[in-house]
Amino acid sequence: MSEREILTNYVYQIVASIKNNGVEDVVISPGSRSTPLAYAFASIKDIQVYRQVDERSAAFFALGLAKAKQKPVALLCTSGTAAANYFPAIVEAKYSRVPLIVITADRPHELREVGAPQAINQNRLYGEHVKWSVDFPVPDDAKQTLPFVERHVARAVNIANNAPFGPVHLNVPFREPLLINFMEQLPATTFKRSLSGEITPTGESKQLLVELIEQTKKGFIIVGELPLGTDLRHMWNFVRKVKWPVLVESLSNMRTNIPEDCKPSIITTYDALLKDEAFRNQVTADTVIRFGAQPVSKFLTIYLTETMPTNYIVVDEDPMFRDSTSVSTHFIHASIGEWIDELNVVSELDGEYFNKWRASEEMAINFITDYVESEVDEGAMVRSLLEQLPDGSDLFVSSSMPIRDIDTFLVPTDKDIQVFANRGANGIDGVISTAIGFSKGRLDRHMYLLIGDLAFLHDVNAFIASRYQPCDITVIVLNNDGGGIFSYLSQSTVKEYYEDLFGTPTALQFEQVAKMYDMEYIQINELEEMKTILSKEKVKPLRLIEVFTDRQQNVEAHRRLWKQIHSELGSL
Repeated sequence: MSEREILTNYVYQIVASIKNNGVEDVVISPGSRSTPLAYAFASIKDIQVYRQVDERSAAFFALGLAKAKQKPVALLCTSGTAAANYFPAIVEAKYSRVPLIVITADRPHELREVGAPQAINQNRLYGEHVKWSVDFPVPDDAKQTLPFVERHVARAVNIANNAPFGPVHLNVPFREPLLINFMEQLPATTFKRSLSGEITPTGESKQLLVELIEQTKKGFIIVGELPLGTDLRHMWNFVRKVKWPVLVESLSNMRTNIPEDCKPSIITTYDALLKDEAFRNQVTADTVIRFGAQPVSKFLTIYLTETMPTNYIVVDEDPMFRDSTSVSTHFIHASIGEWIDELNVVSELDGEYFNKWRASEEMAINFITDYVESEVDEGAMVRSLLEQLPDGSDLFVSSSMPIRDIDTFLVPTDKDIQVFANRGANGIDGVISTAIGFSKGRLDRHMYLLIGDLAFLHDVNAFIASRYQPCDITVIVLNNDGGGIFSYLSQSTVKEYYEDLFGTPTALQFEQVAKMYDMEYIQINELEEMKTILSKEKVKPLRLIEVFTDRQQNVEAHRRLWKQIHSELGSL
């Protein structure tokens, strides 16, 4: 068998194994060493190939696509620093629990650590930020090689796609020459498929949960960002059974399409309410139950660490459960599934306690819905945006102030809106790329991105992807000329260094960026212009709406809102 035939069989076996284990999409960046695999992926019609020349952006694109499809996506690049550019997105995938199959082409073993060009040490390059890493053998005709490849690909996809989801790394070395013979169909595989099960709690765990609920007079539920693929029907059933206040983060997607019989329990304004110390003291809980990740709200975290609930139960599919507050008292290892529906529980929560939460929520919602008529800051712009989003909309939100404004201004609505973000590592890098990738995974939805000017600048290269595949997305960039979130923090009190180190104004506007990528461009300077902007028909698939705001005005307006809410709380 010739070297070319050996190489051909090797790469097509990898592709066949990836496809047979349920991976349908691959994001490829060009490069020489990855040529054999790139050819193999591109030549198979059953694999959807996406292209992005910037590896950093490509990795976030794949992250967004996997997040949208709720299944693994493969990612392929050449050797050297190309692989290193994947790192930020891999970190995000690890902490946000998104399955990625990261494939890095490499130099053969004899060219490693000897000064060969474009060769770095890629073995376990991503360290503990991937769930598993394997260095493949160089293609050869040994009878063990292809079975090894098959089963290691199956292991990789299985590991990535089991709770908690996450990235895995396949490092694949190739010798030159790098050309292959093209196959019309994939080869057969001897390993058929990998099957997974649901993580269900023990009978003891369920009994403990029921007992704690039934013993509680003052308690609430927290729902943060939930694992990919969560069936919300189970969560709504839990809300019905327990009938406690449920503090739902915007990323839980339980603020929209709320079942009628669950609406009284839903609390969305908890961040604003818990900023008030007197209110925190009035709603001290005996028991707190949390599903999903810790929410964005800093003041919820402060509340938990100050009050130290007697029972703080975390339900998580990862035995390394998340508890940044270090106040949890119980952990239940379980996915969110049918076991919740089977719970037999009778809750007897204190009625006055429940009504305090309910009345406070309704009061705060009134102030928030009126806010758009009385203020002209970013909060009002965001509230106006939320009111205009059509049914069937996905809103991807950047970290920093945009996600906090969404958390403040997204109140319960019957509209079909879903909110997503990169909150694993909470970074502002790669947000546009993730949103574009996400849009490709949900083509039946309207796609919007809300982002700040600095995060926008971090990832302008994302739009290169639109040169290689159609992209349909509306980007709303809030341009306050700098890092707006720092204006709310203690750094803003040190005036001498604030602007240089934290405000970091760039004086940049983005109309020319829109022209570069053939985007429709709209500039917004007044709230009235914002109130009808989404009712206008798009001229081009890519639309950039640049909203100009003032950082100091934003801070003052937000603080007025909180002051109004806190003042009214005292009279309830």
